Amino acid sequence: MSVLLVLAAASPVCTSASECAGQGVDTFLGTPERVWASVAALVAIGGVVVGWLALRSARRGGGGRAGAVVALVAGVIGGLNGAVKLAVADGGLGTGNGVFGAALALVLGLAGAVLGRLALVRSRRTELSG
Repeated sequence: MSVLLVLAAASPVCTSASECAGQGVDTFLGTPERVWASVAALVAIGGVVVGWLALRSARRGGGGRAGAVVALVAGVIGGLNGAVKLAVADGGLGTGNGVFGAALALVLGLAGAVLGRLALVRSRRTELSG
């Protein structure tokens, strides 16, 4: 929820296109719920990308331990934010509550955490054998 407060303090957040026009804002960013879900999905995507790179590095024997930890943490944070957003959403798809973004964040967060964990295990295995 703190991400929403930071975004609200940084720029005017409006909940509809007509409200944005009344505030003099040219573009409609989306509802705060959609912004929250989108940020969670971006964090989860980051976890997947870093986890994949760390896993590739661990397979080649280059370590990848720091990347694995980053992927694990980013995946858990993105997935938990997606789960919380899904739990508090009032409506379904298309209502402006960020349900799709939250579901995407949940799935990608889980994938990022799994990739991070696999890379962490493989990097430990490389350290023990080499």
